[in-house]
Amino acid sequence: MKFFIDTANLDQIREAKDLGILDGVTTNPSLMAKEGITGTNNVMKHYKAICDIVEGDVSAEVISTDFKGMIEEGQRLMDIAQNIVVKVPMIKDGVKAIAWFTEHEIPTNCTLVFSAGQAILAAKAGATYLSPFIGRIDDMNWDGMELIKQIAEIYGIQGYDTQILAASIRTPLHIVQAAQAGADVVTCPLSAILGLLKHPLTDIGLQQFLADHEKAKAKSN
Repeated sequence: MKFFIDTANLDQIREAKDLGILDGVTTNPSLMAKEGITGTNNVMKHYKAICDIVEGDVSAEVISTDFKGMIEEGQRLMDIAQNIVVKVPMIKDGVKAIAWFTEHEIPTNCTLVFSAGQAILAAKAGATYLSPFIGRIDDMNWDGMELIKQIAEIYGIQGYDTQILAASIRTPLHIVQAAQAGADVVTCPLSAILGLLKHPLTDIGLQQFLADHEKAKAKSN
């Protein structure tokens, strides 16, 4: 399973890369605004800065909701760097745009997915990635991980190549569950990734090892 970081924060992207586990980045207008990045030119420059750090795919989201606008934006985004993936919403014109991008060999990430039916449409249109929003589904008292399992089963049966990118991941447990459910990729905040490192028994064991080492050193002296 690939690890993407869901942020526009360059320092967090660098930290994830330094861990040696970073495969890509996803971001969106909300995350850009959170970092104070506003205006088309500044957003484009920031995407370029992200692509300069990351070797893997970087999902850059279109703002337009009509077919023509999405195509024009997607083409501009692709001019930024070779590892840009055009992020397109799961709407009627979005599916049409994904099909167009696929025909022109432009990778896409179909975002704001909440059902297996939407997942089928995105795969039929040729989406490179599909982003079901797990956390938001859980917020509605549904089970986001069951959706991941359902999509993984459908894609396996039908032979679709679209990669399941579990999004709206909020906790380390979400990451583990997404891996079990069959996600190809998880995208999450750095805090969720770092949370995978933590276990009280690891801390206790390390403290014991260090204490025993100090005792052995004292005896040898």
